[in-house]
Amino acid sequence: MRRKKHPWDSTPIASRAWTREERRVVVRGFLGRLTIAIEPFLVGLFLAFLPIGMWLGHQETALMVAPIFGLVAIAFVAYSIALMIPSTRAVFESFTPIYIVDGYVRYRESRATETSPVEYHVAVLNAERETLGEWQLSEWPKSIGTQDLWAALVEFSPYGGIHKIDGLSTGVLPSEIAPFGIGVARDSQRRGSKFR
Repeated sequence: MRRKKHPWDSTPIASRAWTREERRVVVRGFLGRLTIAIEPFLVGLFLAFLPIGMWLGHQETALMVAPIFGLVAIAFVAYSIALMIPSTRAVFESFTPIYIVDGYVRYRESRATETSPVEYHVAVLNAERETLGEWQLSEWPKSIGTQDLWAALVEFSPYGGIHKIDGLSTGVLPSEIAPFGIGVARDSQRRGSKFR
């Protein structure tokens, strides 16, 4: 699979590797998601092998229920895989650099159509005001008022979004996460992360 070309690939941009602490947070989130995804995966395997056990036990209904159990098994396994895709991608992305730009942070609103709801976005721009990356927000940050462009030193990653603005964490990557990610949703609601 070829890596998607980013706007900053052709220009030199400062970068750094993920720290051990940052990567540990991502891995703990992965393990937490894995503890959730393992249940539907095991149920899917059980449902896949149940008709085989019935057939080996010479039960007449094995051939009738096998297609039903097979489809349900596929659904459970597909669900467990879908649960793991974002966290697995996050682990792989933690081996790519975090980019550091002395440029700008731009906030903007957009609508797909006049009747559709407003969508909010934040972007990182370089010193020449070229957009390097843009991410969707869940709401307009109240702390910035109506100003939409800020000069800032920004740390960001293509998948994760903006990690720090002027050395202050945006909450995209928490500084600590409980083992297996227990309580992540509650912590996220308490922090009120603006990123989707």
